[in-house]
Amino acid sequence: MIAGVVVGVVVACALTHAIGKLLMGVSATDPATYTFVVVLLSAVTLLAGWIPARRATRVETVQALRTE
Repeated sequence: MIAGVVVGVVVACALTHAIGKLLMGVSATDPATYTFVVVLLSAVTLLAGWIPARRATRVETVQALRTE
């Protein structure tokens, strides 16, 4: 996950000229915006993985193996 964040930030910084034309009121290299987006997407990713993992821990192992 961390490698994906690093690659995404590097690519976004490389494309600042194209991104700058689409943004209004925020610079293309605004560190607060990058930080907010990284934190938000990381939280969503962790939550998306945590919910199914929590459900899976509540299933009896033997019961799960019998159904397969």
